[in-house]
Amino acid sequence: METYKLSILIVSVLTGLVIHRVASVRYEPNWQSLDSRPLPGWYDESKIGIFLHWGVFSVPGLLSEWFWKQWVTEKDPAAVAFMKNNYRPDWTYQDFAEQFTAALYNPDDWAELFNASGARYVVLTSKHHEGFTNWPSKYSFSWNSMDVGPNRDLVGELAESIRKKTNIHFGLYHSLFEWYNPLYLEDKANNWTTKDFVAFKTLPELYEIVNRYKPEVVWSDGDWEAPDTYWNSTEFIAWLYNESPVKDTVVTNDRWGNGVMCHHGGYYTCSDRYNPGKLQPRKWENAMTIDKQSWGYRRNANLSDMLTMEELIATLVETVSCGGNILINVGPTPDGLIIPLFEERLRNLGKWLNINGEAIYSTVPWKYQNDTVTPNVWYTAKKSPNGLDVFAIVLKWPSPGQLYLKCPMTTEETKVMLLGYGEPIKWEKAKTGGINLQIPNIPFKSMPCDYAWVFKMENLL
Repeated sequence: METYKLSILIVSVLTGLVIHRVASVRYEPNWQSLDSRPLPGWYDESKIGIFLHWGVFSVPGLLSEWFWKQWVTEKDPAAVAFMKNNYRPDWTYQDFAEQFTAALYNPDDWAELFNASGARYVVLTSKHHEGFTNWPSKYSFSWNSMDVGPNRDLVGELAESIRKKTNIHFGLYHSLFEWYNPLYLEDKANNWTTKDFVAFKTLPELYEIVNRYKPEVVWSDGDWEAPDTYWNSTEFIAWLYNESPVKDTVVTNDRWGNGVMCHHGGYYTCSDRYNPGKLQPRKWENAMTIDKQSWGYRRNANLSDMLTMEELIATLVETVSCGGNILINVGPTPDGLIIPLFEERLRNLGKWLNINGEAIYSTVPWKYQNDTVTPNVWYTAKKSPNGLDVFAIVLKWPSPGQLYLKCPMTTEETKVMLLGYGEPIKWEKAKTGGINLQIPNIPFKSMPCDYAWVFKMENLL
């Protein structure tokens, strides 16, 4: 029997999106029970997170964070040629670890940057598919950041800085599997009838990072080969929700076994760079990258490979309008630096949010996600003392004169403001329904921001 002992349950329903807050509940280790857990309110309200892919793969800095597999198994011509031209013939992937120095890693600097970006949570790679742990794990002897390379607890240092310097929620990514771990390969050869890798590696690591670092996001990955019953996923998540030191605030994603993604979990990711463009029935996250080609650092990345600020803001707006969160990935260098281009994107994002964050944070989807007539207009909404404020986020600045929005239905009390602009925006009710906004002729240097402008509408029908 499933046991549900709710002491407090507050449910707010706004335009089809359900936000829950819960104080106490007991969950059973099955998906029906686990999926019934209300998502802690902080996560939906945050909207924006920073993702960090950092590991030994950052040292070659070529192709992607999958470099080891691309070189050894897939024999990608670029990887093979790179190794032949730059390293001795007997070089192994493990040799890269000594060059993963983090010599310039200053977690306080990272915390300051993430805070300036406007992000409300951060997710650091604790371990990727290569198996190297960015903390001194007892279950990864000689293949962790304390024993080789940095000789530092990279996870612990960032967790401390984030909590000391900011109000950002700290989270961790963890790969369930490891490409070349002998225990995993043996379990795979046995068609998952043995679970030695799970018993001696995966689960001990997960319990270790949760108990030691208390992440409020546990971002699982590396799940697609084996079923969730192999990973004992539901048992771990039940412990996470019932017993762990973060049981009341932790959120989980949906990558917990073959066939689970986009069906079970705290929130859905569904695929990398998931951006469906329409409202979803369950909370979801768009995990995406500024470098369109890779999650990890690439030393040969071109400017054309990077999202422009216009593209980044558009992706954010589309995601939030449809009820999602956005997790923006950057790949630090092996020295522990976030390259200037990534820094520029994140700081400019923060500047935009300083003006327009009212239309992003703690918003809910409106009854329309984008305008049905005028392109490049997305909507969000937020409760106010007068009812519901609606924000029209315009990705392309309209020519001076008139902007027609089909979806808003006005009243005599309707008020319109352009966020960051001091004067009210004049409007009139459109004869065909909707609203005509009178766009002032604002000099470029006086524009409230450089991309994506927000019209706040109060007292609509």
